[in-house]
Amino acid sequence: MSAEPSRPEAGTRVVLERHGHVLVIRMQRTAKRNAVDAGMTASLDAALNELDDDPDLRCGILTGGGQVFSAGTDLAVGAGDPTPRGGPYGVVRRQRATPLIAAVEGVALGGGCELVLACDMVVAGRSAQFGLPEVSRGVVPTCGALFRAWRPLPLTVAKQMLLTGRPLPAPRAYELGLVNDLVDDGEAEAAAMALADQVCANSPLSVSATLAAVDRVAAETDELGWEVTRHAIESVLGSEDQREGVAAFLEKRTPRWRGR
Repeated sequence: MSAEPSRPEAGTRVVLERHGHVLVIRMQRTAKRNAVDAGMTASLDAALNELDDDPDLRCGILTGGGQVFSAGTDLAVGAGDPTPRGGPYGVVRRQRATPLIAAVEGVALGGGCELVLACDMVVAGRSAQFGLPEVSRGVVPTCGALFRAWRPLPLTVAKQMLLTGRPLPAPRAYELGLVNDLVDDGEAEAAAMALADQVCANSPLSVSATLAAVDRVAAETDELGWEVTRHAIESVLGSEDQREGVAAFLEKRTPRWRGR
């Protein structure tokens, strides 16, 4: 099916493309590895508002293109304020009525991995990697990974990602259940489109009701999750380790931790 022409949204951080009932949401900040700044947050929020508000759209695909998914928050400028409907990044606390598939090529790190965890299904290229390196920056995951990472993954694997910062390769993520479909590099978006078409072939009313029911049960402990996340953030906020971790990352050097 032919697609409508791509169009930039809110500060050209995101490009939208319609394929019938499917909306492709493509992050477009390649020079920054699709790191999320305030403009990206606003763009993603607007795109997902469109996905949920347009009754002709039955499925969405979130992608960063063929090279990288997202490196998470832009530590130099921040990700901007949470949005009323989507929360952080305009995505991670959203109650969606329309399924969203992550199509991942390259790295999904930090907040980029948390964007993946906020989606309903995941398709990944074989060389893709999923990582939560916050502890190596003197911070903690702020967008759901503290309680969402161990839902699709074994608890020990989630803890390994969270406590070591070591990324999880896509083939291993597929074996463990984080990734639905593992494909050759460069094929993630096409495979996500095939999956979206399967969703769109079904009753949109049934799909929406099913998604709402599953999400209601899955999110039963989310309020506790956000509360413990807030406490974790407060424990490192303004610490010497946080300042040192961010500075070392921006200066491309090894951090010198003080444990305070």
